[in-house]
Amino acid sequence: MFAVVGTVPDREFPLVSGEVNLEDNVICIQGKKVSVNRGTPALLAAAIKTCEVLDQPAPFGYLVGDIGQGDGSRRLYKYLNQNLGKCDPQSKSGTSFNTIAFHYLQPDVDGHNRVLFAVDEMAQRPVLIADAGFMYAAKMSGQSAKYDLFTPDVGELAFLADEEAPHPFYTRGFILHEENRIPELISRAYEHDNAPRYLLVKGGQDYVADSQGIQATIDSPVEGAMEAMGGTGDTLTGIVAALIAAEIEIKEAAVIAARTNRLAGSFAKPTPATQVMEIVEHIPRALEAILYKDEGISEQIRA
Repeated sequence: MFAVVGTVPDREFPLVSGEVNLEDNVICIQGKKVSVNRGTPALLAAAIKTCEVLDQPAPFGYLVGDIGQGDGSRRLYKYLNQNLGKCDPQSKSGTSFNTIAFHYLQPDVDGHNRVLFAVDEMAQRPVLIADAGFMYAAKMSGQSAKYDLFTPDVGELAFLADEEAPHPFYTRGFILHEENRIPELISRAYEHDNAPRYLLVKGGQDYVADSQGIQATIDSPVEGAMEAMGGTGDTLTGIVAALIAAEIEIKEAAVIAARTNRLAGSFAKPTPATQVMEIVEHIPRALEAILYKDEGISEQIRA
């Protein structure tokens, strides 16, 4: 079983924890419902669809409302600090995680570090994935190397590559977040210990990398409309988290996830009006095609 930690853009949404379900395209947790549009709900929807194909349990969620002011995030940091260390691999209550994906939380270095202390108290250390605000906090605290996977876009990668920037807003101008500089940015992030075991860099091309450099590049199929869609990076993180939780090796999971996300987008035939849930619906078909070598899928997708 794995956990997803994040926020929803609703000030009134309470702090909840429990198994997450997808009903009529709506995320349901502890009797509360939230629409899938982007952010952590999109990540969860993609993870649930992936789990269905893999015959794995649905993810466990830790969610709270936060509209960017940080009050909800601070409550969730505190809750995690008090409760994560109690997770037991022998537990019958479902609170045992082999993977945790941390997502949209307001960056808070002290809160982040306390959460890592709680993780250290867990009977079995899970695979740690970070994206968005929690990835920022990991880098700001100097703790990136304690993670197993980050899923940045190229702009976020530039922040990781800047050893002096205290926040993404202050990434120095000479560190340009251009796709043709991705190998350089990856190298620089590892050189300054601002990267985890693996990176899955999202963009026009997706890159899987480690401290030795780029290990895989995924660049097909290409759907231009996806580049402008909110939420497609979140779905990629959800897919890879579910694959890793199913005990697929991290590098392989990252490649499968990138191919699946792109293929699901291609199946959806997106336009500028397409919503992310329309892509999520195609994840099972795309994942099955990649895992089971569907002969109807072009060779270049499976290469």
